[in-house]
Amino acid sequence: MRLGARPILKGVSREGTAELRQVAFVVGTTAGGTGAHVRMLVAGLTRRGMAVSVFGPVSAAAILGVESLPGVGFTAVEFGDRPRPGDAAAVLRLRRALRAASPGVVHAHGLRAGALTVLALSATRRRRPAIVVTAHNAPPRGGGAAVRVYRVLERMVARGADLVLCVSPDLERRMRAAGARRVGRAVVPAPDMPAGPQPNGRAGEQLALGPSADGHTVPAAPATQVSPGAPAAGTPLVLAAGRLAPQKGFDVLLEAAARWRDLEPAPLLVIAGDGPLAGELRARAAALGVRAEFPGRRDDIPALLASAAVFVLPSLWEGQPLVLQEALRAGVPVVATHAGGIQDLTGDDAALLVPPGDAVRLADAVRSVLRDPALGTRLRAAARERGAALPSEDDAVAAVLACYADVVRVLCLGY
Repeated sequence: MRLGARPILKGVSREGTAELRQVAFVVGTTAGGTGAHVRMLVAGLTRRGMAVSVFGPVSAAAILGVESLPGVGFTAVEFGDRPRPGDAAAVLRLRRALRAASPGVVHAHGLRAGALTVLALSATRRRRPAIVVTAHNAPPRGGGAAVRVYRVLERMVARGADLVLCVSPDLERRMRAAGARRVGRAVVPAPDMPAGPQPNGRAGEQLALGPSADGHTVPAAPATQVSPGAPAAGTPLVLAAGRLAPQKGFDVLLEAAARWRDLEPAPLLVIAGDGPLAGELRARAAALGVRAEFPGRRDDIPALLASAAVFVLPSLWEGQPLVLQEALRAGVPVVATHAGGIQDLTGDDAALLVPPGDAVRLADAVRSVLRDPALGTRLRAAARERGAALPSEDDAVAAVLACYADVVRVLCLGY
């Protein structure tokens, strides 16, 4: 197979190359970065002449925007993020659908989708397709049934997949410990940022917190307004963004914000995103007396970053967060937790890193950036340098194609 004028794969037999003409993606819940990553791969492979099909819940089709991707087929296979009685039927439907599609590679995203894919293909008598699984998330915190289920899914994927790609070093270690035969690093790039003004770190000079992508209107900030819905000019903006869920640590960020209320001028905290904790976080901010806005899910993150004095990522765990990559490319000073794959993105110089869950250290780091212009300048320069070296979407598609070629070659050679 050729893409444009160049063969895409080296060292693969003619039979193996033919198998790479068709790739199937199996997805489950695709909220946040997982959905963006899958959509990017599907679009990139389609542009390169691959026949791509997607299998998963109907809700995933809408999130991925399959209808807007010409030539991409979608087959509904309903399953949730936890085991349930209907899983046997889902496995049988997935098995029939994959047999009908006859792909050379099946790439599942998430351990749940990966485990169902392994089960669906385990009884295949004829030569089965290569199974690639990307692990996107760490196990739930604490103990209980959710952790036990995660470990079972890990073992199923480790023993049944031909290649497991992981978004962070800690996930790589877990999958190797679970017995995975081959483990690699997933390349998860953020979308290219549009050209625009350089960040100035002052809310109100470029930022107007108006209607968000989901139609939510932000209430006016408690300060003299430059424009309707915008905070006063000169107000330092502390920005965070992500799904409002426990993993993201926004409750810790609010605790930290309560510790910098004495700063003059008082910064405005903006937490963009939606999720199950939206009401709880608003109530917590009010109880703490924190000056914060929750504008909902936004489609203008680059504009928000352009107005931020500090971008904060308080996550308890992260893989390769897209919003952090956007912040680095925008040259915004970053304060983040030392969790998951965050330091792999920032290196040692492009962020102030603190332990996850430590509100005191988080508050001290943000305070340092706001009060020390030289530190802010150094972090901006380091972020831009680090952001310029991040992989592009083309790099990610090329990397996954190389993975497919490698795993197909191994199967063709029989080892």
